[in-house]
Amino acid sequence: MMIAKILVCLAAGMGAGIGTGLAGLSAAAVISPMLITFLGFDAYEAVGISLASDVLASAVSAYTYGKHKNLDIKNGVVMLCTVLVFTLFGSYIASLVPNTTMGSFSVFMTLLLGIKFIVKPVMTTKEKQEEKSTRTKVIQSILCGIVIGFICGFIGAGGGMMMLLMLTSILGYELKTAVGTSVFIMAFTAFTGAVSHFSISGGLPDIQALVLCILFTLIGARVAAKFANKAPAKTLNRATGIVLSVLGIAMVAVKFFR
Repeated sequence: MMIAKILVCLAAGMGAGIGTGLAGLSAAAVISPMLITFLGFDAYEAVGISLASDVLASAVSAYTYGKHKNLDIKNGVVMLCTVLVFTLFGSYIASLVPNTTMGSFSVFMTLLLGIKFIVKPVMTTKEKQEEKSTRTKVIQSILCGIVIGFICGFIGAGGGMMMLLMLTSILGYELKTAVGTSVFIMAFTAFTGAVSHFSISGGLPDIQALVLCILFTLIGARVAAKFANKAPAKTLNRATGIVLSVLGIAMVAVKFFR
C-alpha cells in the first residue's frame, strides 16, 4: 500500500509540478483526481492536499520567472485582489444554484489550451505589451480578475488555465510573462484555499500523501520553470502544448476510471 501511495504521489506530483512550472497549471487539476481514483481519498481531503502542493510549487516557479524578469508584479497584484474578491462572490452564487458540478471544465480547458499552443503559438513580444498605457493594463487586469475569480468560485476549478488564456489572449502577454504572472497569483490563491480548507475540515489530511505530493510537485515545478525560462518562445509553446495535451488526456482517462 505504501509503495502504491508513493508511486501515485510521484506521478501526480511530478505531472502537476511540470504543468505548474511550464504552463501555470493548478496542481489541483492533476493531483485531486489521481488521489481520489487510485488511493480512494475523500474529495475534500484530496483538494486540500492539492492546494497545499500548489503553494510552494507556484512560489518557487514565480521566483524563477521573476529572476529572469518574466513576471509582471504590478498588474499581478491588481488581478490577484480582484480574483480573491470575485472567487468569494462566485462561490456564494454557486451555493444558491443546485448541482453546478462542472469539474470537467478544467480537464477540457487544459486539453484545448494544449492543442491551441501547438497549433497557434503565442509569439507576442514584451515590447508589444509595453506599448500599452498603465491605465489600460490596470483596467484589463481588473476585468480579467473578475472573470477568472467568478468562474473559479462558481465552478471550483480551472483558475490556472483561465489565467493563462486571459493573460495571453486579452492582456497580450508573451508566454513566459503570462506563466510567471499566473504562478505568482496562484501562490496566494492556493495558500488562502489550503488554509480555509484545513481550517474548515478541522484536522490534518494524510500526512504521508501531503508531504510526498508537496515534495514531488516542488521538484517538477522547479525543473520545468528553469527549462521554460531558458527555452526559445517556439520551443516553449510546443513543450507547453504537448504537456497540457498529455495531462488533459490523462485526466480524461482518470475520469473514466472513477
